[in-house]
Amino acid sequence: MTEFWLVSVPLDKNSSQSLEKMKRAASKASLASSFRFPIPDLKVGTLDTLLALSDDLSRIDTYAESVMRRTSQSMVEVMEQSDKILENALANGVDLASYVTRFQWDRAKYPTAVPLKCLTEIISRQVSQVEAELKTRNAAYFNVKASLQGLERKTEGSLQTRVLNDIVKKEDLVLGSEYLTTLVVVVSRASYSLWERTYESLSEFVVPRSSRKILEEQEGGIFTVTLFKKAVGEFTTNARKKKFTVREFSLEEAERQKQEMGRLTVDKKEQYGIFVRWLKVNFSEVFVAWIHLKALRVFVESVLRYGLPVSYQVILLQPDRKCVKKLRELLSSLFTHLDPAAAASKPDLGLDIPGVTTAQQEYYSYICYSININVVDPS
Repeated sequence: MTEFWLVSVPLDKNSSQSLEKMKRAASKASLASSFRFPIPDLKVGTLDTLLALSDDLSRIDTYAESVMRRTSQSMVEVMEQSDKILENALANGVDLASYVTRFQWDRAKYPTAVPLKCLTEIISRQVSQVEAELKTRNAAYFNVKASLQGLERKTEGSLQTRVLNDIVKKEDLVLGSEYLTTLVVVVSRASYSLWERTYESLSEFVVPRSSRKILEEQEGGIFTVTLFKKAVGEFTTNARKKKFTVREFSLEEAERQKQEMGRLTVDKKEQYGIFVRWLKVNFSEVFVAWIHLKALRVFVESVLRYGLPVSYQVILLQPDRKCVKKLRELLSSLFTHLDPAAAASKPDLGLDIPGVTTAQQEYYSYICYSININVVDPS
């Protein structure tokens, strides 16, 4: 799992010295790598607006992440290979870790001159549009895929049940005759000799020596036999008594199914290319929007926690997976002065009250938001 921590502390002498100390200690002990994460000056607004926005941003952050993960999951399902996801799930043309560690605010998409609420609404609308279109495109593609798989499944299975489109050819049948027709019969391997001895006697209207074996498999074979149309019922009844199965077959229906399968195959191929391109573009869009939301949350929370005028500093950490606990302890020891009560508490303990959800962001003496960019479901 690739995870980053977006950490914000005040821009004062004490915190700046602690931050430098943390970077040196983390580097020396290989606890984490650190990166710059520049957030531009944004329009602050009123305290009431910031408080309301803090809740909105938390909700939209969760929502954007879920849409981003659903988009990447669709990519896996459509491409049918999870090992291809990392080379296709990019952000602005680069891998996700590179995008996060070299983050630059996109002023063209998210102008910094507009109020924070407007920025949040721009991102929320963008993510909502992707989610709505993802549902529509997903349903359309997987409907075609399911229809094609349904037809393909009919070409598998036993000789008793599978469709005969690719088995029975035009030349195997008597066509255009007013009186004669050709039946398709399934005969088990053990009954071949019985079939050869008896098929002409199953009705007096069977054409002598008209049986042809057109397919043989382990379980048995498919034979054709020609007879007068008026004798089909009698022949079928007598064949059943000897455990020969007369299969219903219509050349017109077979042709129709072939054409339908061909149409669905072409349709699926066309939709595949269009859908994969759409998924790549829109995965990037949502991921970029999500990281900008993280930046917005850091800005809003920094103003609420550290006050005005706006004065904070941000660092992006990539913890070593084996050293997460040590890094937390280091951060806690260095930034206890920001909120001694928070440092003394145990943030990972939650209240287990039936019917009450307590899925809150863990609270530390410093501001910290995690960014998990692992888009492949480990399960």
